[in-house]
Amino acid sequence: MMFRRGKLALLSGAVLFMVACDEEVTELEESGQEEVAEDATDDETDEDTTILEDGGTDEEVTALDVDMVNSDSTYVGSAVFDEGEDGVTLTLNLEGLPAGEYGMHIHEAGMATPPTFEDAEGHFNPTDADHGFDAEDGHHLGDLPNLVVPENGIVSETIEIPGVTLLPGEDNTLATEEGTALIIHTEPDDYETQPTGDAGERMVGGVIFAPQE
Repeated sequence: MMFRRGKLALLSGAVLFMVACDEEVTELEESGQEEVAEDATDDETDEDTTILEDGGTDEEVTALDVDMVNSDSTYVGSAVFDEGEDGVTLTLNLEGLPAGEYGMHIHEAGMATPPTFEDAEGHFNPTDADHGFDAEDGHHLGDLPNLVVPENGIVSETIEIPGVTLLPGEDNTLATEEGTALIIHTEPDDYETQPTGDAGERMVGGVIFAPQE
């Protein structure tokens, strides 16, 4: 009887040990499955969303932070473009500019090379309108209000740009194959002289969207 009881005790212990091992294995398998699921989710996110050089994605760009430089290639601040319901909001944070009033436009090529910024080409004008807010058949969608710089040279301003979008493939998108740029001129825009508002030379620029390769 003693031998049988001992044998039963050993068998019971073995069963309990096997049950405990099975539970640990199950927990490890479930933990491993959760980690695999998380890794798979991360991989899917990485495949679905590709970060572009301008900070947007290949699916949908809703905000851009554009570096602005002067004719000496000196950084003078940022121009932040945000997608809105009826257009795009432009927030300017600039410093070191001479005091005065200056024409400012979105241009139709995604280049802005100092000192002349001439490679930005003409104004962004997908609707083929005349230049200027005061023109009878105006205005260019790239026409913006004049920029007023105070004596301290610091600008903090928000501008609404109706009728345009940052979203590729949409009407009047700034994300064209040629790209787009923001340019500040040396003179105020008179809002009517064709084709540029008699706004003088180009003194500050930044690329919004680079040309597509």
